[in-house]
Amino acid sequence: MSVYTKTGDRGTTSLANGLSISKSDDRIELLGTIDELNSHIGLAKVLADSALKDQLSHIQRNLMQIMACVADPRNMDYRFSSDETKELEGEIDRIEHSFPRAKEFVLYGGCELSARLDVARAVARRAERRFRKVEQNYGADAKAMQYVNRLSDYLYMCARYADYRVGNNREDQIQDQVVRNILGER
Repeated sequence: MSVYTKTGDRGTTSLANGLSISKSDDRIELLGTIDELNSHIGLAKVLADSALKDQLSHIQRNLMQIMACVADPRNMDYRFSSDETKELEGEIDRIEHSFPRAKEFVLYGGCELSARLDVARAVARRAERRFRKVEQNYGADAKAMQYVNRLSDYLYMCARYADYRVGNNREDQIQDQVVRNILGER
């Protein structure tokens, strides 16, 4: 089977349940945003230690399940469990209590890992907005929506912890490092 089907040449595509819809449909926008999010998480994994890499891989699998649920919402096998959200909340709490997190303004880009995680977080926020639109127009798995919301918080905490681990735990230190990176200084 070829990777190209030519069905999209006219601006349509099919959901997993066989329904043919426009590529501009809110569900396709959501699927594309989650796919982009998953790709950015993969990019962050390249720099992550083994524990974070394992956690991010788990999250990627969860995102694939959420995409399947969006593409075939009547298939109960794809429904999301609130246990995954609770697990993510536990990780957020664990990370937040493991270092003295600055509570003021954060300038992103304190280190490469945090920058990649912050991009993923921003895409997760967009996925939240797209999810809400799909929920309003077609209905959506509320537990999956909650997970994506919590995921952006998790990615934020991971990014701040990455900054902390390289010594960029204060806004002025982060800003100085960003300027040095732009100027090509280390």
